[in-house]
Amino acid sequence: QVQLEESGGGLVQAGGSLRLSCAASGRTLSNYGMGWFRQAPGKEREFVAAISWSGGTTKYADAVKGRFTISRDNAKNTVYLEMNSLDTKDTAVCYCAASANTVPPMDRPSYSYWGQGTQVTVSS
Repeated sequence: QVQLEESGGGLVQAGGSLRLSCAASGRTLSNYGMGWFRQAPGKEREFVAAISWSGGTTKYADAVKGRFTISRDNAKNTVYLEMNSLDTKDTAVCYCAASANTVPPMDRPSYSYWGQGTQVTVSS
């Protein structure tokens, strides 16, 4: 089993930045793809970004491409999501997730392990 814990959420002004972290424990994340999803109020959970844990392949949703960067630190068993130029539309609960697929998928059902989420609130 894999346990995931997000941190780094908070309240920021539009145009600001936040860096989310997702620490993993339990099973090693070797050969696991990692992803970030978010769920805004009144909306379904949507894909944000993904990264291949053993490789360097990354994927981004069109809405965040160019503003967000997903990265990893294998020594710390941690993945990150750097969010820049934040907009009020980015307000959401952000979740990290782990998939058995080494090539990171974009669909929610492909991820077997989920964190509890961290709130990101962007004010104007």
